[in-house]
Amino acid sequence: MRKSTRALLATALVLGVAGGPALAPAFAAGPAAVAVATAPAPDLSAVIAGLPSADATAALVRIGGTEGAWQGSSGVRDLESMRPADPAGRFRAGSVTKVFTAATVLRLAAEGRIDLDRSARSYLPELIPGRYARVTVRQLLNHTHGIPGADFPGTTVEEKYAHRFDVHAPEDIVRSATSKPREFKPGTLQHYTNIGYTIAGLIVERVTGDTFEHQVERRILRPLGLRDTFFPGTDPRIAGPYNHGYQRMRLDDGTTGLRDVSVWGATDGWAAGDLISTTADLERFTRALFAGAVVRGPLLEEMFTLPRAADFKSGDPAAYSVGLSMKRLGGREVWGKTGGRWGYNTAIASTRHGERTLVYSVNATDAKGQDMNAVALGIMLATYGLPSD
Repeated sequence: MRKSTRALLATALVLGVAGGPALAPAFAAGPAAVAVATAPAPDLSAVIAGLPSADATAALVRIGGTEGAWQGSSGVRDLESMRPADPAGRFRAGSVTKVFTAATVLRLAAEGRIDLDRSARSYLPELIPGRYARVTVRQLLNHTHGIPGADFPGTTVEEKYAHRFDVHAPEDIVRSATSKPREFKPGTLQHYTNIGYTIAGLIVERVTGDTFEHQVERRILRPLGLRDTFFPGTDPRIAGPYNHGYQRMRLDDGTTGLRDVSVWGATDGWAAGDLISTTADLERFTRALFAGAVVRGPLLEEMFTLPRAADFKSGDPAAYSVGLSMKRLGGREVWGKTGGRWGYNTAIASTRHGERTLVYSVNATDAKGQDMNAVALGIMLATYGLPSD
């Protein structure tokens, strides 16, 4: 990141304006941010204040670890009632699902039921064609497999919205992706996509004779007491209390505005991105994961080991491990995972030994935009500091 950009971000955080301008005068007087601190920790009240804004309608944040704890929420449950955002509300966790999938695969590896160095095709011979015969399970999980993404209907958000209730079978997703030529020789480059985790979910089902969802529930959700975390299956709704998600798009009358996109099927994500959770559950999971209570020993180190490969597009060093990604913020390594579904941006993060953990849910108005949401970016940088060279 260039120093000029870093300076601008730092200034935005100091001024507490990372959330951007208000959506409209009628929304300017939304509920004030609610915060609770139990020990010295960064106070993000200013960062998440002023919601709803042009960038987000709500934000839920939990900071934990040995360096202190802080919790805060801001914004509204929905733009009709303008009630304060529910800090315990459920949300779509998006690609944070990948961490649960990776942990489940690693637990099966610990039992000797999955071999990370074995080919994906050896587990799914009828589904993985010969051109991908050398792709290993580890490469599926660290995005060095070279399999391109699958095709889905629509290119614009409006077109995708029209297909929001489509149901996609994971096998069909894999067939769509593997019917194409490979992007690169497996293991040589890294390209972050969903397809490796879709295949990994099917391998879990093949070796256990059980559904992927039940395996995650039995191995992770139930033992950790994550009672508000679940897979929606083909149900496009968020069961239980939630803060509505909105997306800026072209409306039926031809104008551009915010549409409620809370009800939207997630079968295109499946093992790569369809989980629903809460900040409390994700904080508990993050603390357990980094403490070695979910995956143990050498297999846990897989999650903190970056492959020796360059990024497929930028040429930068690989940033994704098995399940997680790494950035240097404030002079130290921060490991975690972000996720985005329409209306929702989510992240879990921690320093290596849990000194400072972070979980947030931001109801972003362009959750799948090219750039990181301004509110989410402000939360991350205020928690850990500016990117380190």
